[in-house]
Amino acid sequence: MSVIFYGCVSLDGYLADKNHGLGWLHASGSPEETEYDAFYKTIDIVVMGRRTFDEVSKLGSVADIYPTTTNYVFTSRNDLEAEGIQTFSGDVVTFIQKIAADKRIWLVGGGGLLAPLLEAQLVDRMYIQIAPVILGDGIPLFQKHPYSRRFVLSDVKRYGQFAELVYDRLPANT
Repeated sequence: MSVIFYGCVSLDGYLADKNHGLGWLHASGSPEETEYDAFYKTIDIVVMGRRTFDEVSKLGSVADIYPTTTNYVFTSRNDLEAEGIQTFSGDVVTFIQKIAADKRIWLVGGGGLLAPLLEAQLVDRMYIQIAPVILGDGIPLFQKHPYSRRFVLSDVKRYGQFAELVYDRLPANT
């Protein structure tokens, strides 16, 4: 299995504003300016947290937004029902480790999901797009943690006002 983070942050490293909103991102540009469509075609499974799901749902049905993938929402609440998703409330690391080796998993959002996967050295690639916005406060991409991880820069692209940095995980013994 391959675990991939693909997302956009502000210049100061936030995934969302302090209210978990993404209005700043939508005002910065659109996915059509990037290679999002080509990326999505390579994905089998989408994983996101509840707050990310709530924001994605403002754009439309998850079944319409992610029509060709199996879509999981991690949530501790049991009141979420929507077309095109399955909910899960357990440990994200255990969940990911049980997925078949030939599957490509997109971690859509949620520093709370990304942190344990980074700690377990399960994140293989990160596409980090940077929007030309300084939020000053918000939900950071990377949470504070007691470990360090090293990645290697494998590509840099420009899409209009967005910069995209692509990082690959170094082998465990590096």
